[in-house]
Amino acid sequence: MIDMTRIQFGILADTFHTPVKGEMAFLPDFLILVDECGDIAATFTADDAEHSVYVNALRDASKLNIVEKGQFLMPGLVDLHCHAPQWPQAGKGLDLPLYDWLQNYTFPLENRYGDLAFAEPVYQDVTRTLLANGTTSAVYFASIHREASELLAKTSLEQGQRAFVGKINMDNAEQCPDFYREPSVEEALAETEAFIQNVRGLKGNEHGLVKPVITPRFVPSCTETLLRELGKLVQQHDVHMQTHCSESDWARDYALQHYGKTDIEIYAEAGLLNNKTVLAHSIFLTDNDVAMLKEFDAGIGHCPLSNMFFANAAMHTRELLDSGVSIGLGSDIAGAPSPSIFRASFDAVTHSRVREDGVDTRLTAGERGVAGSRVSFVEAFWMATAGGGRVLNEKVGVFEKDFHFDALVIKPSMLGNLRIWPNMDSPRDILEKIVSLGQSCDIDKVWVQGKQVK
Repeated sequence: MIDMTRIQFGILADTFHTPVKGEMAFLPDFLILVDECGDIAATFTADDAEHSVYVNALRDASKLNIVEKGQFLMPGLVDLHCHAPQWPQAGKGLDLPLYDWLQNYTFPLENRYGDLAFAEPVYQDVTRTLLANGTTSAVYFASIHREASELLAKTSLEQGQRAFVGKINMDNAEQCPDFYREPSVEEALAETEAFIQNVRGLKGNEHGLVKPVITPRFVPSCTETLLRELGKLVQQHDVHMQTHCSESDWARDYALQHYGKTDIEIYAEAGLLNNKTVLAHSIFLTDNDVAMLKEFDAGIGHCPLSNMFFANAAMHTRELLDSGVSIGLGSDIAGAPSPSIFRASFDAVTHSRVREDGVDTRLTAGERGVAGSRVSFVEAFWMATAGGGRVLNEKVGVFEKDFHFDALVIKPSMLGNLRIWPNMDSPRDILEKIVSLGQSCDIDKVWVQGKQVK
């Protein structure tokens, strides 16, 4: 018998989640018991013998939340790749090549975050916006400035968002502008180590809702010495690591020309890969790269919309999913303009369909595409939830015992485009519609670690 004195509340709802990749679970009148720590103490389907017992006990204790019919409970969304300081840049300069976009837009903007008065309203807005869009777990690139990066961590904590925040490291004088790079490897390491300790020590962060992340920007922006020393910090502090990986022809070719190795091989030799590694993009992977990803249990943050603008190619999502590599989704603000992981899920599907169908109409249907490369809406939703949790090595993304209760309620709003027709839409139809049409106005409630934050 469950100790009801330790139960914070129960929630009764028609529920979606995807505990198994490629398989959707729709559970009418699903009951979830959330303990005083914000974790899931137990779950019951409507057919379980104890279901009615606990519904009545929770109701008697005034601890039962009932989600109305026509509304749906689902796990909170996971954004594996978001550049928080680029939020004011979203939707700008997307016609430029990646190198020019960084030099003309991104680096000048990120350099302004040395001014905390400039940083604070942006970080307040971006964290609120992502929460409003259902992102309960966000992996943030900040800037090279330690104090501003700590401000982003503090802001996420105050907003109640599960966040993984990285102070960027970049020191290569050949690729980084004079006004925006680390003054030395030694100072970069000292600031990064201080950042790790300060984020872990934030008041109210005793349970690690917000975590520090080692963040070399990408291979071209970092010297080999800096990469190696950051790898030592990853091993010493057992922290998450995030970076860009083989994002474009330019980035891939830089690694091959300067190191004679792929990004994955460079990161592995530097000690940067572990089971909490998030590698954004990862477009140009060799068979050996894939094997190394599996060896280290490192994961990929698939950013389909920004890939369309900057990657020069389509990720082999189908093959990587089938190989067992851990994959979640990223918004890649501002390499893509949308803060919605529902949008990223939809784009993951369309990205794969274009790849499957091909684009050169001068070729026959059997020649112009890659057969069998499509990704389903269910798989995309899995990447947005359980897959993202798996990449982070965190207990989020599904509704199972001992997982964190990060969740959202979908309530279709007449202000948006989502419409559910109960007599015509199956549960699978409904999930597909939510992924395709869901907007922030359709997200009625959001919980993180059992605390309602919207």
